[in-house]
This record gives sequence, C-alpha cells and structure tokens, in this order.
Amino acid sequence: MTSQSARSSAPLPGPWEYTDDRGHLVVALHRPQTVVAYIQAGAALWDHGLRPAGIFGSDHDDPAAPDPAKAGELPLAGLPYYGAGDELELDALLAADPDLVVTVTYGGGQPYGIAPETAKHLEEHVPVIALDVSRGRSLAEVRASFDALAGALGAGPDPDAEAELVAARERLRLAAQAAPRLRVLALSPADEQTAYLARPHTWPDLSTLSELGVQLVEPGEGPGANWATVPWAQATALGADLLLVDVRAHAAALPPEVAAAARTAPWNPELPPSAQAHTRFHDTVTAALQQRP
Repeated sequence: MTSQSARSSAPLPGPWEYTDDRGHLVVALHRPQTVVAYIQAGAALWDHGLRPAGIFGSDHDDPAAPDPAKAGELPLAGLPYYGAGDELELDALLAADPDLVVTVTYGGGQPYGIAPETAKHLEEHVPVIALDVSRGRSLAEVRASFDALAGALGAGPDPDAEAELVAARERLRLAAQAAPRLRVLALSPADEQTAYLARPHTWPDLSTLSELGVQLVEPGEGPGANWATVPWAQATALGADLLLVDVRAHAAALPPEVAAAARTAPWNPELPPSAQAHTRFHDTVTAALQQRP
C-alpha cells in the first residue's frame, strides 16, 4: 500500500495481526503493503492517507469500470479494477500478488462484492478482512472499524478531520432544529414505475440523521429488510418534502414528473466509512434542509 499523506508511516518489521468484524484473525509476517479493496473500503482507506493497489465492485456494478459515486475522493485514474461480483477477475487479482484484501460485510460473515465460492478460493490464497457496515451499527461504529484498520496499516490520526466532522454534525443538528416539520425520504429509483424506499433504521447514515433531529419518512410495513419496493404513486403519496436520491451508477433516474415536483439531494448508500466522507454527507443534507422550496 502506498501512502498519499504524511500521516502514513513506513512499514514495520515483524508479525502483523488483525481481527476483523467477523472475528476472523489475520496473521502476516509483516504489515500488509499491497492491499486490494472493495471500492467503498478503498475510498475510506484513501481518506486515511492510504492508496489501495487495486479495487473491485459488487454485482450492482459494471464489471468493466468502477462506479465513481462509490469511490468518494479516491482517484480512479491508473488504479487497477478487477471487476465486480460474479465477474470478479480472480486470476488477475491474484497475479497482482496482494498481501491483503479488504471488503465490507452486511452481516452473516459473507464478504460483500465477492461470490461465496470465489471468496472461499480467495481466502485460501490471500488474507481477507471484512468490516461490518450492516444494520444495527451506528455510523460512528462503522467509522471506528475503518479507523482501527487504517491505524493498523500505518495511517496516523487526523484530528482536523475529526474536528470537521464534529462541526458538520452540529451544523446539521441546527439545520434540522430550524426545520422541524420538513420530512425526508431516502430512496433508490428502480425504473419509471417503481422505487426502492429506504427503511431508515437499517442504514447507519440515515439513523444518524434521525439522531440529529432530521424527520425521516418510514415507508411502512411490508417485505424487504432494507428497502420497501413500491410504485412511484405510493412513494409520492408519503408527502416527503425532500428526497435523498441514490446516486450510484446502477440506480435509475427519477421519473420526470417526480423530479419536477420534488426537492432532491444526492445520497450514496455506500458512503465511504471515513470522517471526511461523513462530513461531506452531513453538509450535503444540511444544505438541502436549508434550501428554500
């Protein structure tokens, strides 16, 4: 792994150990230097001053090109991309000789973005660390997992980034306090007929908005752990004042009639777990709450 900031220190000799959020212990002869990461995880490492040696996507992603929305501030030019999901180019990834793969998990222990059989084969050759970004974890807990891993990989602390996040949280709290009746709905457009409505309590970033006073709209009872799948007419009938709209590449566009009638702000359900990315997210929502209808 290469450093892009003075906050990263030189490799240390001797054994290296790390226990991931699945409880899996990774043991290496030295601190990993060549790290391939799921794009969301790679973006978080970059914010900590660590540049991954390559990235990969999930089944939602184009196997030929990474999704810029998931990349955060990570520069994609010249960065190897090893495909996505079932089309992960495992041979090419292994040929790069990484000494660590970092991904996320949504619970159950399965590394996200890698087919189960591929993950099993990969872990026979390369240590894999999976950090939990699932429901039931707070945004602070998710961020802490990545902070700890980045520190173990040689990144130093960034007090300025932490202070900026604290300030951004306060700005959002005050904006929510000033607009107590403004109702916010997070969604991902499926197509011109259908929307996926986020269940706020299942998303760490949306749960944080609630904690800071933002009035999030619940889509109601029904199937779907994280999303409620509904017709657009049902989504608009909820009467939200602000739509947080999925900006990932696989999300469809808002239907023209919805886009014309709604106040919207971008939302990335795979937000990089870093103080910098969380600051940007908080400030985006703050600006949307403060925008005049």
